[in-house]
Formats: sequence, C-alpha cells, structure tokens
Amino acid sequence: MHRRDYEHDGFLVLERFVDPAACDALIARAGELVRGFRPDTVSIFTTREQTRTADDYFLDSGDKIRFFFEEDAIAPDGSFRYPLARSINKIGHALHDLDPVFSRFSRDPRLAELIGALGIAQPLLLQSMYIFKQPFVGGEVTAHQDHTYLWTDPPSATGLWFALEDATVGNGCLWVRPGGHTEPPRKRFHRRPGGGASFELLDDRDLPFDGMVPLEVPRGTCIVLHGLLPHYSGPNRSPISRQAYTLHVIDAAAHYRSDNWLQRSPALPLRGF
Repeated sequence: MHRRDYEHDGFLVLERFVDPAACDALIARAGELVRGFRPDTVSIFTTREQTRTADDYFLDSGDKIRFFFEEDAIAPDGSFRYPLARSINKIGHALHDLDPVFSRFSRDPRLAELIGALGIAQPLLLQSMYIFKQPFVGGEVTAHQDHTYLWTDPPSATGLWFALEDATVGNGCLWVRPGGHTEPPRKRFHRRPGGGASFELLDDRDLPFDGMVPLEVPRGTCIVLHGLLPHYSGPNRSPISRQAYTLHVIDAAAHYRSDNWLQRSPALPLRGF
C-alpha cells in the first residue's frame, strides 16, 4: 500500500511514526549541541536557493556536525539580533554518523524496513539535518527538488522528514505538489572545478506552484519525500517553533556524482542502516 501511494503521489505521511519520548530526546540533544557550540565561523543558510553561495564551511560539512544561521538573525554589521540559541537555522550534515543519539534514531530498524518497502535495494544514509524553524525568524525554504542537491544516476534520493513538534501553516509546515515527482529536474547544484559551487540550469521553467498543498502534521509524523517532488516551507512568523529532523537516503546501486556538493573523506564512508 505504501509503495503504491508513494509512487503515485511522490510522498507519504505516516502519523504517530515516532513516539513522543523519541521526539523529546532529539530536541534535548540538539539543545545540548547548540549550548556547546562556540562559533568561529558564521555561515548563513540562505533560503533563496537561486542566490546561494557556498562557502567552505558549508561545502566541507558532509562528514561533520556544523551549525548554520538564520538570515534574519544576523544584522548587516554581522552581529546577532537574537541570542545564539534563537539564531541557529539548522545543524548538518553527519549527525546520523557522528552523534550517538541521532545515530540510534536514524538506524531504527523500522526505517530500514520502510525504505526497503519503497524499493531502495542498497540504502546509504547520505546526510542528516536538524532544522529549528525558529519563532519569528524561521526562514522560508523556496520550492525545490532534493535531487538537485543529491544527484544520483538514476535518481534515488529519498527524504525522511520527522516532525518533532506540530507543523502548521502558521509555523512553516511543508508544502508539496502531489504527483509532481514526474517533473524533470530543473537544475543541479554542484562543485565548481575552481572552488565553490553553483547551479547548472537544465530546464528554465519554474517549478509549478499550482496544486501545492500544505502538510499540517502532529509531532511524531514521518513524511517521506521523493527526490524529484517539488516542495517548500514557508517562513515562521509565529511565536511557536517547528523543529524537525531530516535524513536523506540514496541507493548504492545508483551512481553518486563526484562533483556533488556533499562529499566525504575516506575516513567516514557512507553506511546503511
């Protein structure tokens, strides 16, 4: 049933997949990581994908735990408008391998069973992100396809998005376009030979917004996203945060391109469940 719905719609919504204690454990651990963070680099996670510039701190984060800031939390002079804990946009991108709390969650046998049921024969856990969607300053993430950033031939990137708090339109829930995974990729984000990263335009049509629907879900929900499914999340201008944890899985049977932005050192190879 899940596979048929997933192949038709490009996403699944599985409520009560994560119990409240597991949600609380990830929220608590993320808080501990933030309290232990001493920034010597301020890397802003821009929510305007078309103007993203990738700094080395970002490009070298595929096998590390690093912290990225909200655009609206940083003043023009580089100072913080809010306390540090209110200014973090996300933590990425190897929590699932480097932190024991997140690793245990990410390698729950039920996740391996779910991914296998969707037809990914040789799953590899590629990246993880803890997303805060801070009250009042949580930034918009514009419409995109995950395959743009995690390119394999053929496409295999699959997102697992876990609501650790209730997600509503007011605090920036996900929006998806059912069936939109049949759309071709519009662009590819990759490393440039001389350093940095940029987008390669493949199709100059904008991703269609008609038919986008909000996924308002309670905490504990797992949303599965096809790598080609257009989706976005609005800004959070409410006083309520919308914390979430995401994993992206690829199939080892597919070719992961060597100029993808996310790369790992041989010391920390990709692993499955």
